[in-house]
Amino acid sequence: MPMNALNIAEYTQTLGLQAKQASALMARADAATKNKALKALARLLRDNIAPLQVDNTRDIERATAAGLAAPMVDRLKLSPKVLETCAQGCEQLAAMPEIIGEVSGLKQQPSGIRVGQMRVPLGVFGMIFESRPNVTIEAASLSIKSGNACILRGGSEAIESNKALARLVQQALAEAGLPADAVQLVQTTDREVVGQLITMPQYVDVIIPRGGKGLIERISRDARVPVIKHLDGNCHVYVDDPCDIAMAVTVADNAKTNKYSPCNAAEGLLVARGVAEAFLPKIAAIYAAKGVEMRCDPAAALILRAQPAINSVANIVDATEQDWSEEYLAAVISIKVVAGVDEAIAHINRYSSHHTDAILTTNHIHAQRFLREVDSASVMVNASTRFADGFEFGLGAEIGISTDKFHARGPVGLEGLTSLKYVVLGQGEVRN
Repeated sequence: MPMNALNIAEYTQTLGLQAKQASALMARADAATKNKALKALARLLRDNIAPLQVDNTRDIERATAAGLAAPMVDRLKLSPKVLETCAQGCEQLAAMPEIIGEVSGLKQQPSGIRVGQMRVPLGVFGMIFESRPNVTIEAASLSIKSGNACILRGGSEAIESNKALARLVQQALAEAGLPADAVQLVQTTDREVVGQLITMPQYVDVIIPRGGKGLIERISRDARVPVIKHLDGNCHVYVDDPCDIAMAVTVADNAKTNKYSPCNAAEGLLVARGVAEAFLPKIAAIYAAKGVEMRCDPAAALILRAQPAINSVANIVDATEQDWSEEYLAAVISIKVVAGVDEAIAHINRYSSHHTDAILTTNHIHAQRFLREVDSASVMVNASTRFADGFEFGLGAEIGISTDKFHARGPVGLEGLTSLKYVVLGQGEVRN
C-alpha cells in the first residue's frame, strides 16, 4: 500500500506503542507459556510447508524477474529443509533453561544488604534485515524466549514470505495466551519506516540490523537508539607451521566453499612459509576444481605458477593491497604467505573485520597465542570459520553477530537480548 510521510509516521508510532505494551506482558510471562508458544510455532511451520512455499515462490519469481543475482535468490528460498531447521531452532530454544529472572553473584555486604544481578529482557528491539526470510523465525523465536517484544522489518524482496511466517508467529503467540503484538512485522516495503523505527527511543530499546554494509552503515549513522551490529565478515584461516596438512586442506576448503554468501565464510587464507610448498598446491587444486579465483601475494603466486598441473587449471591472480581488506562473498579468496604466527596475527588484526578467524595448527603454544591475541568476536583452533553461528554455538538460533566491544559480542543469542540489573535484598538496613 502506498503511504505518505504522515501515514508512515503514524503507522510506525502505532507499531512502537503496541510493541511497548506487549513487552510488559512478555516480561512477566512464565517460562512454560513462552516455551508453549515456541513449540506451537515449530508445529505450525511443519504443518504449513506447502502454503509457505506458495508465498515464497512469489518472492522468488519477482526477484528472478528483477535480475537479482543467483546467490541472492538462493538466500530467499524457504525449502522444506530451511523450514525444518527453523522448526528445530524453535524446539531447541524451548528446551533451553529459562534465563529471565535468574539472579547471580549474590554477595553479602558489610552493611547487611545482599547485592546481586538479575537478568531481564531488553524490552523492545527492532530488527532490520535483508533477503533471508528465515530470519523472521529466528528473530521471533529468540524474542519470545527472552521475554522481549520485537518489530521486524524484512527486505522488500521477501515480503510475501515474511508476511506468511509472521502470521504463523502471531498464531503461535495467541495459542499460548501471549499478546500477538509481541512480534510485529512491518507490512509495507516503504523505506521510510526504517528511518522512523531507528529514531523512536520512547518505544524501541535496541536496533539490530542484519544485511549489507550499506544498510548497517546507514543505521549506525542515523539511529538514536543503541545498535548491535557487525559491518563486514572479512574472516581468515591461518595455516600454521606445524600443522596437519590433510586436516588443514579439509578445513580451508570448507571455510571457503561450503557457502560463499555468509559472513562467516573465509575470505583470506594465510599460510606459514614452512608449510606453503606442501599445502598450497593441494588446496589450490580443490579451489580450482570448484572455480574459486585465488588472489595471491608474490610468494604464493610463485609456488602455484611453478606447478604446471595447477597453473593450467587454476585462476591465479596477483593480489592488490585492497584484496587484504575485501569481503568477496563470492568464489574468490586472497592468499598470502607469512613468516609464521606473529605475522599472521598482525595481518589479521590489521585487515580483518574482527568477526571470525581460525588457526590450523598442531602447536599448542601457537594456538594459545592466537586465541589470546587475535582481536575478533570468534576465534577458532582447528575448526572451520563457518561454525560462527548461533545455532552451531548452541545458543538456539541467533539474532545476528556483533563485532562491537560492549554487552554482546560474537553470535548474539538469548543472553545478548537481555540485560542485567542490580538487585538489593535487605532486612530494613539504612545507610549511615
